[in-house]
Amino acid sequence: MESTSAQGQVFALVDVYNFYVSCERVFNPALENRPVVVLSNNDGCAIARSNEVKALGVKMGMPWFQLEALARQHNIAALSSNYALYAEMSNRVVSILRGYSPDVEVYSIDESFLDLGGLEKLWPSFTALGQSIRQRMRQWIGLPVCVGIGPSKTLAKFANHIAKKNPGFNGVCDLASMDEAQRTELMAGIQVGEVWGVGGRINSHLQAAGIRTVKDLRDTPPAWLRSRFGVVMERTGAELRGISCLALEEVAPPKKEIVSSRSFGQLVHDLQSLSEAVANHASSAGEKLRAQGSVCNAIQAFIQTNRFREQDPQYGGSIVIPLPNTSADTRLLVRAALFGLKRIFRPGFAYKKSGVMLMGINNAQTTQGSLLLEHGADERSQRLMKAMDALNSRYGRNTVSVFTPSSPKPWAMRREAMSPCYTTRWSDVPVAYAR
Repeated sequence: MESTSAQGQVFALVDVYNFYVSCERVFNPALENRPVVVLSNNDGCAIARSNEVKALGVKMGMPWFQLEALARQHNIAALSSNYALYAEMSNRVVSILRGYSPDVEVYSIDESFLDLGGLEKLWPSFTALGQSIRQRMRQWIGLPVCVGIGPSKTLAKFANHIAKKNPGFNGVCDLASMDEAQRTELMAGIQVGEVWGVGGRINSHLQAAGIRTVKDLRDTPPAWLRSRFGVVMERTGAELRGISCLALEEVAPPKKEIVSSRSFGQLVHDLQSLSEAVANHASSAGEKLRAQGSVCNAIQAFIQTNRFREQDPQYGGSIVIPLPNTSADTRLLVRAALFGLKRIFRPGFAYKKSGVMLMGINNAQTTQGSLLLEHGADERSQRLMKAMDALNSRYGRNTVSVFTPSSPKPWAMRREAMSPCYTTRWSDVPVAYAR
């Protein structure tokens, strides 16, 4: 195995334990040591589980209606997803991590990679650095994290798994500083399916080929892996041997397609309600498009009924509307989406979901303009969208919008047990009383 010092690469993966549940516990200490689940959109399924809930055998994605009896028996707290809270807490985590390394890749809402190259002289050990991160996260924002460290991103991810599953590591596992015998012993005791990038189908093929542990995959000849599984799995094998093949992505690449969709809190029958929902999705997609500095040349609108309600007539419709020119103007996107919606809407159906997808996405700076008068792509449009985004960022989403939603909104997502927005809404800021 190549040594860490030979390559000069060291990565850390910092992961927040049970992120959604941990965020809720920061502001509601009564949830500590109590079984807690956070539910998906419309309070449908368990998408986050505390360790106490996992111990009861509750699986990820289990429908809430199947859990209600168990919840009453074990006093399980069920909370609706509070995405504003989770996004803000994630931003605070990343802000703290940037105090340890200037090179941070935000891999997901609860995981980030750090490049630790060159930091070894600033700390007694990388384990000490990891423990400092854990302590600061707890002290500053109240979140528990674990840290995995390795000479490649795959090994850092693997080390994080070890730190999470083995209390003896006290939340930090540093594979970069271990000798080969120690790493080999750990790899031999963990199933290959735990390796980052090994999905269920590939895992089955690896098992059938006799590659059952992480050590087996590490020791498999690269040429064989490439011939059977392609260059991606060959690269994974190299990463497990300490050869860094995956660079840190400090800036996420622009999305080639942007989708905004959501199931309704209740079934919707009328065109007006569907129009409000589709306009809302087009507005949200437009914000994301401008945030990555892009424009698009087409938008797809779609609606569908609930296929699980077999007693209801079923229908699903979609249509792609080409734009007259590339644009990121919400006014044009909404107008095109509603134009398409009117052509796919069919009365007499109970609709469960709607959405839009932006297509033909390109960089706004490099897109060649049209010789004709452009719709929603001139300098005036860009200034207007910039002002609208700034106002919505400061005062809350849809403070300024191109449509006026009804109240109440029959298409709004159901979140009957959502905690307050402690970090993003003044009226929800916790109040402390002194005696």
